[in-house]
Amino acid sequence: MTELATVSATCLNQFAMDFEGNYHRILSSIEKAKLQGSKFRCGPELEITGYSCQDHFHESDTILHSWEVLAQLLIHVNCQDILIDVGMPVMFNDVTYNCRVIFLNREIVLIRPKLIVCDDGNYRETRWFTAWTRRRQLEEFILPQLIVTATGQKSVPFGDALLQLDDTRIGFEICEELWSPQSTHIEQSFAGAEIIVNGSGSYAELRKAAHALTLCKRATSKSGGLYIFNNLRGCDGERIYLNGSSCIVLNGNTLRLGQQYSLLDVEVLTASIDLTEIRNYRNSIRSRTLLAAAASPYPTLRVNWSLSSKARKMTFPVAEIFCQPEEEIARGPALWLWDYLRRSSASGFFLPLSGGVDSSSVAIIVYSMCHLVVEHTVSRLHMNDEVLIDLRKILKNQDYVPTNASDLCHQLLTTCYMGSENSSEETRKRANDLAAGINSNHLTVDITSVVSALITETKSVFGGKTPDFSGTRTENLALQNVQARSRMIFAYFMAQLCPWSTGKNGFLLVLGTSNVDEAIRGYFTKYDCSSADLNPIGGISKTDLRNFILYAAKKFKLSEVKEIVDAPPTAELTPLHTNQTDEEDMGMTYSELSDFGKLRHPGCCGPFSMVARLLHLWKDKFPPTEISRKVKHFYVSYASNRYLINSLEMTHVILC
Repeated sequence: MTELATVSATCLNQFAMDFEGNYHRILSSIEKAKLQGSKFRCGPELEITGYSCQDHFHESDTILHSWEVLAQLLIHVNCQDILIDVGMPVMFNDVTYNCRVIFLNREIVLIRPKLIVCDDGNYRETRWFTAWTRRRQLEEFILPQLIVTATGQKSVPFGDALLQLDDTRIGFEICEELWSPQSTHIEQSFAGAEIIVNGSGSYAELRKAAHALTLCKRATSKSGGLYIFNNLRGCDGERIYLNGSSCIVLNGNTLRLGQQYSLLDVEVLTASIDLTEIRNYRNSIRSRTLLAAAASPYPTLRVNWSLSSKARKMTFPVAEIFCQPEEEIARGPALWLWDYLRRSSASGFFLPLSGGVDSSSVAIIVYSMCHLVVEHTVSRLHMNDEVLIDLRKILKNQDYVPTNASDLCHQLLTTCYMGSENSSEETRKRANDLAAGINSNHLTVDITSVVSALITETKSVFGGKTPDFSGTRTENLALQNVQARSRMIFAYFMAQLCPWSTGKNGFLLVLGTSNVDEAIRGYFTKYDCSSADLNPIGGISKTDLRNFILYAAKKFKLSEVKEIVDAPPTAELTPLHTNQTDEEDMGMTYSELSDFGKLRHPGCCGPFSMVARLLHLWKDKFPPTEISRKVKHFYVSYASNRYLINSLEMTHVILC
C-alpha cells in the first residue's frame, strides 16, 4: 500500500487576550488532529493571543504570556509525536514580529516571521508589527528562560526558511503573503517546497471566502503542491468577524473545506495525500521545471520527521459550497452578535423596532442567530457542548434546553415600538406583526409626554418662545431630534430594567439600526437610536438589506416582511400630514446613495472621477448637469456631516 502524508488544517474561534481559553482551544485542536491520524497540525494567525489585541501588542505582558502558553504546549503529553505550527507575536532584537512557531517533541525547530504585513481595509498591522525584510536569511534567536527551563533548548533559527522532512519539504506563508501580487509560495515552490502552510486572520466580507479559496487553488494549480490554509473564526473583540473557511487544496483541487460561518470553536480538517501526485503534476509543467531549475537556494532546516504512513485512506476532492450574499448577512452578523453576547454578562438584546427595513433586518438577524444556536445545540445536548453552556449562562438557567428558534428569540430579544404623536398606525402594525412572527418579547411605549415635557421646560428658559414644525428649519430639526434622542434614553433605560421587571438579574445589550449608506451621507441624528452597544448592519447598504430581508422572509417564512419592504422609508419625526420620507429628506434615493458609497469606497473616487464614472453608469437616467448636481450634493453632505461619524456605535463590518 502506498504511504500517504496526513496533515491537518485548523479553524479556531479565539478571543483577544484570552490566553487560557485560547490555549485550551489550541490544545483541543491538536488532540483532534492526532485522533484523526495527522502528522502535522497547522494553525491560524496569532492564535495564542487572538488577532485583535491592537495596542496590547505593544505590551511586554502580551509577549510574556504568549511564551507561557507556548511552554505549556511544548511539554504537554498530547503535543508529542506530531509536528505543530502555532501563531504568536515574538520580539527579536527589540522589534515585534507576527510569527509562526514550529515545534516537534518539545523542540522548537523554526520561528518564521511574517514577510508582508497588511494595512488594507480594516487591517493596521504596521502599527504593531514589522515585516521581516531579510528574505532567505536566518539568525539565532535566544529563547526566553521559561522555555529553557521547560525544554532545555536555548536557541532556535529565526527568519525565512523551509523545513526538510524525511519525506517532503514545507514552506510557510502568513495571511497577506498569499494575497500579495508576489506571493511567497512561488519562490518556495521553485525551491522544492511541496507543502505550503498559511496561518491567516482573514475577516468576512461579502463574497470574500470564495476568493480566498480561489487564491489557494490558483497557487497550487500554477505551481503544484499542497496548500494548507488555516483561518480564524468569529468575533474576537472588534468590528470584524473572522470567517473561517479553512481549507486544504492539492494541485488546484479542494480536498477539505471548512464551514464558512459556524458556532464551532474548534474545527479540524484532515487530509491524506500521495506526495507523488505533487511531483508528477509539477514535472508535467515544463515551464515550471525550467524556472525551478534556475531557482536560487533557499535556507532549509532538517527535521527528522515524516508525514507519511500506510494506515490511511486517500482524501479526494470535495464540492465547494459558499453562502450567497443574503445568507452571509443572515449568518455573519448573527454570529458576531452571539460572540459578543456570550462573552459579556448581558442577558439578551434590546431593539427599538420601528417597522422599517433597517430595524426589521436587525430583528431578523437576531432571529437567525437563534436558529443557528438551536440547530447547533439540539444534536449536542449530551456532549457538554460549549454553545449550550454559554446559552444557559446567558439565560441564567442551567436546565434550559432550546427547542425552537421562536422560543429562544422570546428569551433573548426584547423589541419595543417607541411611538409618538407623529407615528402612524401602519408602522406600529408592521412592528407588531414582525415581533409576533419572530416571537420577540415585544413592548410599546409612547414618548409623546416626555418630548412635550422637554419642550415645555425649554419654553420657560427661552422666555416663552416655543419651537414649531412650521417655523424655521432650526426649529423643525430640533423638534425631530428631541424625539429621536428621547428614544435612545428610553432604549438604555429599558434595557437595564427589562430583566429586573421579570425578577431576573442582568441587563440587555442595545442594538443599533443605522445602515452604511446613512452613515456615509450623515443622515442620522447624533445620539438617537443609531447610538447603541452594537450594530450588526452598520456595514451593509440599504439595497443589500432589502435583498436580505426578502431572502429571510422566504427562509424563515415571515410573511410580514413584504409589507415592510414595500413601504417608503420614513423617520416619522414630523406631523403625519407632511408625508415625510427619508429619500426626500436626503435629497437622493437609496439606490443613488448606494452607488455613491460604492464608488467612494472601494471605488476610491473623488467628486471628479465619480462624475466621470456616473456619466456612463447613469447615461440613460440623468443628463450630465443633473449627475454633476447630485454628486456635488452628496459630497457636500458627506463633508459637512463628518462630525457625526464619531458618535456611531460598535459596527459590524461586512462590506464587499
